[in-house]
Amino acid sequence: MNSRRTFIKQAGIAGVASMLPLDNFLMDTKINSAMNEKSKWADGSRLVVSVSMQFEAGGQPDNAESPFPQNLAKGYLDLPAATWYQYGYKEGIPRMLDNWDTLGIKVTSHMVGSAVLKNPQLAKEIVERGHEAAAHGMNWSSQYNLSYEDEKKFIQDGVDAIKSVTGAKAIGYNANWLRRGENTLKILQELGFKYHIDDLSRDEPFIVQVNNKDFAVVPYTLRNNDILLIEGKNFSADQFFNQVKLEFEQLYAESEFKRRQLSISFHDRIGGTPQMVKATKNLIEYMQQHKGVAFKRKDEIAELTLNDKSSIREV
Repeated sequence: MNSRRTFIKQAGIAGVASMLPLDNFLMDTKINSAMNEKSKWADGSRLVVSVSMQFEAGGQPDNAESPFPQNLAKGYLDLPAATWYQYGYKEGIPRMLDNWDTLGIKVTSHMVGSAVLKNPQLAKEIVERGHEAAAHGMNWSSQYNLSYEDEKKFIQDGVDAIKSVTGAKAIGYNANWLRRGENTLKILQELGFKYHIDDLSRDEPFIVQVNNKDFAVVPYTLRNNDILLIEGKNFSADQFFNQVKLEFEQLYAESEFKRRQLSISFHDRIGGTPQMVKATKNLIEYMQQHKGVAFKRKDEIAELTLNDKSSIREV
């Protein structure tokens, strides 16, 4: 009976197809094929996952914001808060590095120049393990309010710090709290950068013109960011897991029809805690069970975007 139903169904489809002009049938097939091809990444990935590991601890100013109440008397150092930051380079990044190795993925580490100089061996180890060293300014100062030359020096000093310690030339940039200025992209292009991440406007990378040259934007998110969810909203590791899992599932469904990227961000002192590393391991193992999911460094994503004629271009 089942075979008979199948025969009737197939015969029906064939009959309908025979009634349509052959040219129209072939044209529709080509259009559907082109749409499917355009929806995929150039390397054939279905969904690309981009993981950030921010290397900031050690570069923060005295009495930087922390989970402790900000009611310290004037003139005194917040010593407990300092140890909270120290956790980032003593425990956080080493634990995350081991986790990335276990999972078999490579990530992008946006490095604050002063943090790199304070912990050079750790910065070097990040690169030696195959991860990308990207720039994150020389220190935690804002740059949007600097003059052109001062901002250029601020960015260049951070690049030089990374280069001197790790040997890597940073080609990606992340401003402090994403707050770039009107001159930032021009300066980045002049200094040889290929991309920045200070943009929340899309769920896929795109190209902008800077100084009449192509420049890649590899979008960031706040909704998949431990500094906002764990520190800022006091989410548990379980809540973080579930929120990012839902994001992944929706983007994976959309990726059948269009190019999609999932961005997740971890900070040394937050994402490197035992519970967060365990939650991250479970989360990424879940993603790896899905066909076509690829984990890429941001420099790899930028390169794919710049070389793909079907990439979105914005004025």
